[in-house]
Amino acid sequence: MQDPAQGMVLSYKTVYKGGTAEIVEKKSRFIAHIAPAGSEEEAVRFIEEKRKAFWDARHNCHAFTVGLAPQMSRCSDDGEPAQTAGKPMLDVLLGAGLKNTVVVVTRYFGGTLLGTGGLVRAYSSAVRAGLEASVVIEKQLCSRMKIRMDYSMLGKIQFLAADLQLPVVSAAYTDLAEMEVLVPMPAKDRFLKKITEASGGKIIPEEEEICYGAQADGQTIVFPL
Repeated sequence: MQDPAQGMVLSYKTVYKGGTAEIVEKKSRFIAHIAPAGSEEEAVRFIEEKRKAFWDARHNCHAFTVGLAPQMSRCSDDGEPAQTAGKPMLDVLLGAGLKNTVVVVTRYFGGTLLGTGGLVRAYSSAVRAGLEASVVIEKQLCSRMKIRMDYSMLGKIQFLAADLQLPVVSAAYTDLAEMEVLVPMPAKDRFLKKITEASGGKIIPEEEEICYGAQADGQTIVFPL
């Protein structure tokens, strides 16, 4: 059977919850709208939504990057001088290491020309402000494992999970103690070895799925493949 994790990206940064932020440069308003986008279709749909919502703006420039390996990127100046809006916006996304992310920056012209350098700085700053208003996470490729044990082993396994910094997805306590943890793929072999050593081979974790996991808003979030 082929390993479902083979060839997959081990970790990547993306936007979990999008945000909106506004900056003002010489009376021109630059409003950044950030959102996650898992495909080109999702990105285009978001761009069109913002164009319709802000139809009266002078410009609605955009940039997005979708896919993991390979990664596809697109951008548009939407009438601004070439290379002064879309590309600087995209450079901010790529510079932050983000994937599956789309941004639209809406500009309401304030009557004063900013020049090419000023436009590059304004659009770049707007995207950075938008990202600060968003929730950015790092997804890690993990094995979701269920561990069943008697209560005499619970303390050891809890200590092991904490020592390896494994996110706990759930826990249940009935006749046996049960934990679900996310084990990053590079740490999987080490984890299984530690469990075997700690339990004398009595505990055999059950792999439930390969998934991406991340921490967001103080919680462990599981993203099925």
